[in-house]
Amino acid sequence: VWGEKPQLPLDPSFSNLISRIAPYMTFRQISYVLNSSGRPSNHWQPFDLKRLRYVYSVKKKVQEISESYGGLSFLPQSFFVSIFLGEATRSSLRAPMDIVAENHVKPEAADHTKRTVLSKLRRHRLEGSSRLTEEDNEGFVMSPASRVASLSNLHLQHEQPRLASKYNSSSGVEDLLGDSLLGPQDVAILLQAGLTSVMKGSTVVQLNQRMLLDLMASQPRTFAIAVLAELGTPGSQGVPRALTSALMAFIEMDQSSFKPAHRIDIHNLLESWLPGLKIPRRDDYLAGGRWARQSYYDAIFGVSVSILDLAEVYSGLKLRIQRVRHSNESDPVPGPKEESFLTGVETSSDEFHNNANSKLATSINAAKEKIATADDLGKSAVFELKSSGKPSKECASCASAISAYKKAFAACAQVLSLDKNAFQAHWFKSFFRRNYDALMVKSVYDNVIEDVDNVRIWMDALRRGSSLRSTVPVCDGLESNYPRSILDDLDKVFSPISSTQGENSFITNPFFACPEKQKEQDIVDAIIAALFYDPSEREFIANDPLVRLLIPNDPGNYNFTIITAMGVITEGKKGRELEKAVERLKKKRGVVTVRADTGTARSVDYNANKIEEAVEQAVKLGRPYGLVGYSQGCANEFNFESLMLSGTPDQQKLLISSETGLICRQLLFSAANGSVHGPAGEAKAHQLITMSEDFFKYQQGYFSRAFISSTLNIINDILDSDRVLPNRRSKFLSRRT
Repeated sequence: VWGEKPQLPLDPSFSNLISRIAPYMTFRQISYVLNSSGRPSNHWQPFDLKRLRYVYSVKKKVQEISESYGGLSFLPQSFFVSIFLGEATRSSLRAPMDIVAENHVKPEAADHTKRTVLSKLRRHRLEGSSRLTEEDNEGFVMSPASRVASLSNLHLQHEQPRLASKYNSSSGVEDLLGDSLLGPQDVAILLQAGLTSVMKGSTVVQLNQRMLLDLMASQPRTFAIAVLAELGTPGSQGVPRALTSALMAFIEMDQSSFKPAHRIDIHNLLESWLPGLKIPRRDDYLAGGRWARQSYYDAIFGVSVSILDLAEVYSGLKLRIQRVRHSNESDPVPGPKEESFLTGVETSSDEFHNNANSKLATSINAAKEKIATADDLGKSAVFELKSSGKPSKECASCASAISAYKKAFAACAQVLSLDKNAFQAHWFKSFFRRNYDALMVKSVYDNVIEDVDNVRIWMDALRRGSSLRSTVPVCDGLESNYPRSILDDLDKVFSPISSTQGENSFITNPFFACPEKQKEQDIVDAIIAALFYDPSEREFIANDPLVRLLIPNDPGNYNFTIITAMGVITEGKKGRELEKAVERLKKKRGVVTVRADTGTARSVDYNANKIEEAVEQAVKLGRPYGLVGYSQGCANEFNFESLMLSGTPDQQKLLISSETGLICRQLLFSAANGSVHGPAGEAKAHQLITMSEDFFKYQQGYFSRAFISSTLNIINDILDSDRVLPNRRSKFLSRRT
C-alpha cells in the first residue's frame, strides 16, 4: 500500500492508521516515513502528520537516553527527562478528550462525568484511610494510577468505559494499542532510567515516575503488560531474570516526595494490570514473615515468567509492525536453480545439462569440466612435487595445474553471477570448501615463511600439543631468532603434555622455527597435521592438489571493505584485535577495515545498531563489504543482518545493494547460536541469588533495617553505573536481600 501510487495522497484511513501505530514503530521506521519516503507533507492528513512528527521527536529523545542511564555518570538526566515527559504524558492523557470533542460531545457533560467518577473514587479512598487530614484532602484529585490502585473491586474498573472507546468507531484498535504518544518500549526505558537513578529521592525523579505510571494506568491493560515486559528486557528478548530484577526495583519505587495519602500502592496497581496474579510482598519473606522459609526472589521470578507469557500477544504485534517478512514459513527454502530445475517433472537431468539454450546449464557444465581437468593436472603436479622435492614455483607441471584451477575459479564465478544460490549445489559447495581449506593452509604457510606475529612459535606449540614429531634435522640458531625468555616460557607451558621432555623439547627439537631448512611439502604436511583434528579430514586435505599447490590470491588492491565485530569483551572501535593483520591487509591489498563500536556486555540489539553505523560508514567508500565476527560478535552480526533485512527499504539496501552491499562473512570461534555458558551462567546466578537471600535473612538479627537499606542503596548506585556494568542496569545482586 505504501509504495503504490506515490504521486497521490494517502488514503485518510491509511494515514490515520500509520499515525496510530507510530508509538509502536521504531525510530528508524518513523524517520524513513517522514524523511526518506519521498512523499510531500500534503499527502498526509494534517493531524496525522502532526502526531507523527511529535512521536518522532519523542522517540529521538528516548533513543538518546536508551543504554545511557543509571549511576553517577548521568546525575542530571532526570531533569532533562522531565522537560519533554510532562508534555508527552499530558498530550497522551488529553487524547481521549480530543476524540470526545471531535464527536461533538459537550465538554461540560464529559467534564461533569469525569468529576462525578473521581468524586466517588475519592470518597471511597477517604473512607478507607484514617490518616488523611483536611489539608491533605483540600484540592486533591486522584491521578489515573492512584485511581486504579485504590479500587478494591477490580470488576468496577472494567465497567467504566474509556471515553476514547465510547466515541470512537475503531474501539478494537484503541483497546489494543491505546492512545499514548509514547510506546511501551519508550515508557519502559524512561521508567528504567528513573529506577536506576542515584537521585531516587529527588522530587523530579519521583514526579517523572508518577507521570509514567499515570500514563500506563490511562491506557488499556495490554499496554501496561507490554511496558512491564519491556522493562528490564532490552529488545524484548524475554529474559525472566532481568525482568525480575527490574520488577523488584519497580515494586520498591521511592515515593517519599508525596504525602502518605497520595502515594500509590504499587502491589495493588500491578495486580489490577495482572488479574489472577498475586504480587509478593517483601515483608512476608523476611525473618518472622509468613513465607520466611521461601525465597522472595523466586516468587518475583514466577511473576516475571507470567508477565512474559501474557505479553506474547504484544510481542507478536510488535514484530508485525516493526519487521517485514519476505517469505512465509510454508514457502520452500531457496535453493540453486539447477536443483529446482531438476526436481521438475517435465525435465530430466540429461535434458537440463544437454539444453544448449540454457546459459546457466552451459556455464555449470563448463565449470564442472574445468574443475575435473584442473584436478587431473593437479594430481600429476603433486606427484612431481613429492618425487622431485622442488617448491611449487619451480615445477612446470604446477604452473599448468594452477592455470587450470584459475580457469575453474572464473567458470564458477560465472555460474554464481547467473544464480546467486548456486553455491548451495553439492558440487559447488564441495569445491568452495576445498578452496577455503587451501587458502587457510596457504595463509599459515606464508606467515611461517615471513615470520609474522610469532606464528612460528605458536605453530611449534600446536605441533607439540598434538604430540607430533619432527623427522627433519634440528636447526641451529633458534635462540638467536627469538628471546630466550619466550622460549623458556613456552617450553614450560607445553612440556607437561609429553612425558619425554628432553627429546621433544620445544627448544631442542623445533620445526617451524627454521622453515628455510625444511622442504615446502613437509611444512604443508606439518601445518595440516597441526590445524586439523579429524584423521579422515586431515587425509582428504593432505591429498587435495588445491592445498598442495599453494595457489595465492591474485596480486593488487581489492575493491572490498571489512566490518569487524569482536566478542563480549571489547573496546569497540578503539579495540586492537587483529591490529597487525588489519594493517598488513590495508598495505598489501588496499582493503579498509571499519571496527564496529560494539560494547562490553552490551545487548545484541545495541551491538547490531553499532554494526549498522559501521556499515553506513563503510558504504560511503562505495565498495561492497564483508563481516568478520568473533565469538558473540557473530551473534551480533547475524542480528544486524536480520534487522536490516526486515527493516525499512534503506536498511535493506545496506545488505542487498549490488555495489555496496554485503557479499560475505567470516565467523571466528562463533557463538552465534549461544553456548553452554549462557544457560549455565543463568542457572548459577539464580542459585547464587537465592542462597545469598537465605544467608542475609540470618543477618537481620544483627543489623537494623535502616542499615541494611542504606547498604543496599549504595550497592545499587554502584552497580547501576555504566562504568561498572554498562548493560546490566538491573539490581543483579543487591536487590536480592
